[in-house]
Amino acid sequence: MAKDPDSLAKDSVKAWLQESDPRELDRLWQQANEARRNNVGNEVWLRGLIEISNHCVRSCAYCGISQCAPATKKYRMGLKAILVAAKQALDFGFGTIVLQAGEDPGLTGPWMAEAVESIKSKTNLAITLSLGERSETDLKLWRQAGADRYLLRFETSDIELYRQIHPNLGRQSDRLAQLDSMRLMGYEIGTGVMIGIPGQTWDSLADDLLLFRQFDVDMIGIGPYLEVSGTPLAGELGSRLKSVSGGGQVPNDDLTTLKAIALARLLCPFANIPATTALATINPNDGRSLGLQRGANVVMPNMTPLEYRVLYQIYPGKAGLHETADISSKKIEGQITSLGRTIGRGPGASRRLLAPIQNPIAKS
Repeated sequence: MAKDPDSLAKDSVKAWLQESDPRELDRLWQQANEARRNNVGNEVWLRGLIEISNHCVRSCAYCGISQCAPATKKYRMGLKAILVAAKQALDFGFGTIVLQAGEDPGLTGPWMAEAVESIKSKTNLAITLSLGERSETDLKLWRQAGADRYLLRFETSDIELYRQIHPNLGRQSDRLAQLDSMRLMGYEIGTGVMIGIPGQTWDSLADDLLLFRQFDVDMIGIGPYLEVSGTPLAGELGSRLKSVSGGGQVPNDDLTTLKAIALARLLCPFANIPATTALATINPNDGRSLGLQRGANVVMPNMTPLEYRVLYQIYPGKAGLHETADISSKKIEGQITSLGRTIGRGPGASRRLLAPIQNPIAKS
């Protein structure tokens, strides 16, 4: 008896995630790269990342700036410093900035609206916000002020695993509901997951990737889990979650991350997908370049002033941590051109609405 299409899709995705034959993987890389080229073109879009605050009220068990992580010096960037960083991104030719922070109530709705309005009044930059779970009032206010996109990772489709690693973050459904709500407000929406987080199985990772397609997202962030010393997942909780995965624990390596990026491209061919800093951290030599050859079309150079950047350590050893924005940007641009790709100019908006979603390649 034939299986239903959704089951076949999951079986195929799961089989590709566990594939180890280099010849088969070459086929996956080629399909993903072709899908990238045909659906979002040859440009690589540069998004200037500005980490505006490392305050966070949450206790996510994996994060280096959460309440349960070892104490670090806290900061919030002022509006003047944010504007300087935004103008620097504009001078470098970027079309978008990403304002990222922990979940910080000190970044009030009106203050962030003023920041967005100020950037928009002085530049033509698109603005992506990544500020965690926020009230509908705040989200509407920021959209009205001119924010274009919002990134909110759902982290895992496994409800029980979500509860274990987010002890005071409410329900997983709250994040999915916010994604739905933001789309209705007119935001381009982005989400993502970590690869190899303790307790993640091949089944749950396949479900994660299929959830991207279900939400038809505009942006997808995929990077490896990087252990932060002193957090619960680096200790007993992480060991326990790995032990209950029944031998199906997903590794937090670059190969699995690249497979997930390629499959995300095939599932969501029009999404903007970055070759993440976490991928460049776990594979400093060519992680970012391989990501761009496996389906990614975005890179996010860090525009955060060095005095703040060293304090925004959500994981250790972040690539480019001590480089100036100028050096980091030139290095990234060199990597892009060496691959025969062009640097996108302008905001690089989502192409999601231009054509219907395609299905992933079958795994026979």
